[in-house]
Amino acid sequence: MASTPVPAPTAPQAPQSAPRPALTERGRQKADRREAILTAAARLFAERGYAGVTIEDLGTAVGVSGPAVYRHFTGKSAVLAAILEGASRSLLDGGERVLADAPDAATALRSLIRFHVAFALGEADVIAVQDRELEQLDPGVRHEVRSLQRQYVERWVDTLAELRPDRAEVELRFRAHAAFGLLNSTPHSARTPGRRPADGAVRGILEEMAWASLMS
Repeated sequence: MASTPVPAPTAPQAPQSAPRPALTERGRQKADRREAILTAAARLFAERGYAGVTIEDLGTAVGVSGPAVYRHFTGKSAVLAAILEGASRSLLDGGERVLADAPDAATALRSLIRFHVAFALGEADVIAVQDRELEQLDPGVRHEVRSLQRQYVERWVDTLAELRPDRAEVELRFRAHAAFGLLNSTPHSARTPGRRPADGAVRGILEEMAWASLMS
């Protein structure tokens, strides 16, 4: 008769950190104001260019004085950094959640496409700023943004490699970048009312075209 195994000693558990306290009303207002500044900055940078927008413009856009912006950001360059680093991190984190939930590579790719289309349609200003103003970032921040972007691209390339093992990695990476070019440019260039189909139709068109460009 086999002896009953003796369980291994349990390792001591690290003490859990206390949960973060809920934001106070003042904290919520500060967070909301910060988000409003970022949204307004993305719109203004997309419309006028980074060089054509002042701190005073950012304050006016959200109903505060220019100096009040400094309560949230150290300067205009910090606003740009928050926009672009935040967008790149959101794409990478969102892409990884999509992949974690997908049961197979084909579902993963379709979900990645839907995710990116939703981002492109919802954040057209941010994408325009990213395309035009990346070089305005301080070198360290620019490096971090590019690193996040490369990691996001590689999630797509890895997924494509499962579906198209007959294709070279360099081709799959080229296809991924081409799909991003399609998805990122179309929403902003076609956003004028009366010149584009309804959003639901736009989503379907972009998703279909992206799938075709990746899998043809």
